[in-house]
Amino acid sequence: MPDASTGAAADVSVVVSDEQDDVPVDVERWRALAHAVLSSEGRYGELTVTFVDVDEMTALNTEHMGGSGPTDVLSFPLDADLEPGYVPAEWGPLLLGDIVVCPAIAAGNAASHAGSVDDELALLVVHGILHVLGHDHADPEETAVMRARELEHLVAHHWHGPAPSGFTQEQQSA
Repeated sequence: MPDASTGAAADVSVVVSDEQDDVPVDVERWRALAHAVLSSEGRYGELTVTFVDVDEMTALNTEHMGGSGPTDVLSFPLDADLEPGYVPAEWGPLLLGDIVVCPAIAAGNAASHAGSVDDELALLVVHGILHVLGHDHADPEETAVMRARELEHLVAHHWHGPAPSGFTQEQQSA
């Protein structure tokens, strides 16, 4: 997509880092998924995805969300609310935001949620991206829209076909 102010080609840049040792993470796989989702959404710019341990996620959740204990994913939007297709050249790259995922929490939730650790991580990456892009689930209508987009992206870019049996986007009680 060209940049309206310069005519230059806009790009999607996703930087993924694995800063934990609890669950093996294929950074290239999750980079490719994030890139595909952003491209499908017609968005460009830079996004970071960082995989962290439980202690780091707990600290981030406390500091930024006022939560207690760890959570599975946090999203920090930056310039994602700017009009797609226009970024003044002097701004440099559009910084979409940062997503932080805790694979240990994902692994613990997978059986009662997405079904497998792989599907849980994919769901969290997509979920985090949609938050960065302005989606939310504060009310039932927003939740329905966000879940539909999550499923669409997972079908297109993660499974490359229908969702496996056992997959659910709704957390089941343990």
